[in-house]
Amino acid sequence: MELQGAMTALITPFADGEVDFDALGRLVEFQIDGGIQGLVPCGTTGESPTLTHDEHDKVIEFVVEKAAGRVPVVAGTGSNSTAEALRLTKHARQAGADAALVVMPYYNKPTQHGMFDHVARLGEAGLPIVLYNIPGRCGVGLTPETIVRMYEQIDAVVAVKEATGKLDVSSAIAAACDITILSGDDSLTLPICAVGGQGVISVLANLLPGEVRKLCDAIAANDLAAAGEQHRRLFPLFRGMFVETNPIPIKAAMARAGHCRDELRLPMTPLSAGHREPLARLLAPFGVKAKA
Repeated sequence: MELQGAMTALITPFADGEVDFDALGRLVEFQIDGGIQGLVPCGTTGESPTLTHDEHDKVIEFVVEKAAGRVPVVAGTGSNSTAEALRLTKHARQAGADAALVVMPYYNKPTQHGMFDHVARLGEAGLPIVLYNIPGRCGVGLTPETIVRMYEQIDAVVAVKEATGKLDVSSAIAAACDITILSGDDSLTLPICAVGGQGVISVLANLLPGEVRKLCDAIAANDLAAAGEQHRRLFPLFRGMFVETNPIPIKAAMARAGHCRDELRLPMTPLSAGHREPLARLLAPFGVKAKA
């Protein structure tokens, strides 16, 4: 299994308060047809905090079944409860996921030692682990030293999704070990890959999988001119997807393109009116126009 290139942090479509599995199935096919190299359900973009445990399990099972081995499925299984995260990770393995994306425990703010022990326990589930380092969401982040120690001492740890927004963190990790580093910020994919990263778990790829793949292919080919051109072309949209909290803007964009309803679960709310026209202007050059 190789976790590299363009991977998508999948949204979870909703319809009248329920998971819209029909839309999710179409989305999986759209992603694979667009050349995406991995699917990541039940992460931040998938609104995992408001999925019930039963929904969480079913979404992972559904995506694994629909992907049918064509691309790796990295299931979001993190929690601030180690016991809960272990159950989710065991279920993901049983469902056939290829790896688990494990966000660090949020709100309770464990120490570096606590996060190490948390991940070590999850390693017992028998599924490769992608660490998810996003202190802006969790209130606490992994240091490069802890990431290196996890990689060297916990056999299950194979990769890290780096979403600190600090390029020095990726540089420090890459300088210390050969763990697979995946960008957790679309706008930093090129810089992170320039210092040793190998791909991205992308929000924008929900809407434009082929465009994100094009960026990653140029990076993999060491074509700096093409990668830089594609990065600059996509950069306004990379930023546009975060004018409000993710996944609010991407859900609005996906609904505009006809992929799903513009429906989120409280406390997430639809994109505010003031951001809709600017977002439409950003999408227009890519052929994304409101569906009748």
